[in-house]
Amino acid sequence: MANNLILNIVGRYDRVISCLEARIGRDHLGLVVRVTFALLLLPYYVNSALTKIDGLGLSAGAFAQILPPVAEQYLYDTAAIPFLPWHLIVWAGTLAEFVLPVLIVVGFMTRLSALGMIGFGVVQTLVDVVFHGAALGALGNHLPTELIDQRLLWVFLLALLAFVGGGKLSLDHLLVRRRR
Repeated sequence: MANNLILNIVGRYDRVISCLEARIGRDHLGLVVRVTFALLLLPYYVNSALTKIDGLGLSAGAFAQILPPVAEQYLYDTAAIPFLPWHLIVWAGTLAEFVLPVLIVVGFMTRLSALGMIGFGVVQTLVDVVFHGAALGALGNHLPTELIDQRLLWVFLLALLAFVGGGKLSLDHLLVRRRR
């Protein structure tokens, strides 16, 4: 008797979820995640990237943020820092910080951009902890302000995009439709 009741409840639940999935689907999930990213993380990354540019070149702050030991070694004199590999690394990080979030918001190469942002976030977190002395924190300690908690939420949003893509309202979808 109890077994049949549980099966009935599970069956009804499954029908409701199937109906919702048929009406909403993954396409809308991609859009919702992209909008959430645009509201919460795009301003953060654009503002951070802007601190790394000084005129048409890299600021001393760019090196201080991305490669603190290198910036200190050359006394924050960007002209003295060798191009290979240091300028190349900082330029790559700065461009990634500008370009990848914009690609995600407009939905162009969404899956690849999301994976790139996950990698960027991992490197960013390592730099924050190793070079800037940020406390990583601990999972499951009921303090959602911990760095590890915040970055895992970011990775979760980006992983969703990597799995579902940008959705029907994205450049990806538009370009695929146009190609056909």
